[in-house]
Amino acid sequence: MHELGVIIEVVKYVEDFAKKNKLTKIDTLVLQIGELSAMIPRYIEACYPAAVDGTMLQDTQLKIEILPANAICRECGSVFNVIQNNKVCPKCKSEVWELLCGREFMIKEIVAY
Repeated sequence: MHELGVIIEVVKYVEDFAKKNKLTKIDTLVLQIGELSAMIPRYIEACYPAAVDGTMLQDTQLKIEILPANAICRECGSVFNVIQNNKVCPKCKSEVWELLCGREFMIKEIVAY
């Protein structure tokens, strides 16, 4: 499970950010994870308590927002979700498309004092 290593690095980044900005309490950490990301949200949630144990994020709340895997059809220009539509444009049935989003893994927000 590579999620634990990634979350440990996120925790280090957030702690460094908090120290540089003289923040004393972090309430919530919001992550955005694309539907096609290598990160699996339920694994992130499962390993989060271990990753924050003993850190200044120990009492924080983790929120995860799932970003859709959207593509644009190269034939008709429609934007559609590739997962929901089995990688086929629902308008023209083309399988030729370009992925617009859905592989992201990023910190969206740090709610702190």
